[in-house]
Amino acid sequence: MGGDAAVIVAGIGCRLGCPAGEIVALVERACAQAGLRPDLLAAPDSKLGDAGLRDAAARLSVPLHLVASDALASVQTSCATFSARVARHAGIASVAEAAALVAAGPGSRLLLPRIASGRATCALAVA
Repeated sequence: MGGDAAVIVAGIGCRLGCPAGEIVALVERACAQAGLRPDLLAAPDSKLGDAGLRDAAARLSVPLHLVASDALASVQTSCATFSARVARHAGIASVAEAAALVAAGPGSRLLLPRIASGRATCALAVA
């Protein structure tokens, strides 16, 4: 990211087939809590074919940035949340927070730790 303006990244973790409406509602809830609007959605690159994520980004009028699994793993110590269930399933303990931090870039920080809906999680980071 670059420039002087803060960039707000909504990191997303979700189950396969999670509908766009659920993701959008969760991002809107996270942003309302923080009093912000996202500039970017970020998710693991394993979600490349996920229509719900693509549609959610389109509905929110923001780009979707897919993050490599090794980059997600590299920021786990900076994440506020640890999920043993997610670690068993995904190989990392925090997906949404990691995606937000990686996409926001070096020196970024979490603004809002992970919140969850039934099939998705969202965390906010600022560049």
